[in-house]
Amino acid sequence: MTADLNREQKRTLKKMGALDEQGNPARQARAPKAQAERTSPAKYLREVREEMNKVAWPKWPEVRRYSIVVLITVAIFTAIIGGADTAVGFLTDWLYKS
Repeated sequence: MTADLNREQKRTLKKMGALDEQGNPARQARAPKAQAERTSPAKYLREVREEMNKVAWPKWPEVRRYSIVVLITVAIFTAIIGGADTAVGFLTDWLYKS
């Protein structure tokens, strides 16, 4: 591994403690991984219900208004892309027939 490193990289690795004085990799013991405490399904569902109660749900008129805005926007963009596709189709037909 150290054969493909230049002097600057070796010095940097020595300063970091990754190499010993001979330039060999210095193995460091890994810190033990902390185990997460397991949650029971009942506790999980209880916590989910508590979090869902904190959500500010929109009222029906607001949902309806936003849905109409989305549908109109989709219709407009569909018309624009469909029109552009048709125009490019006519243009390419005209160019290739000429």
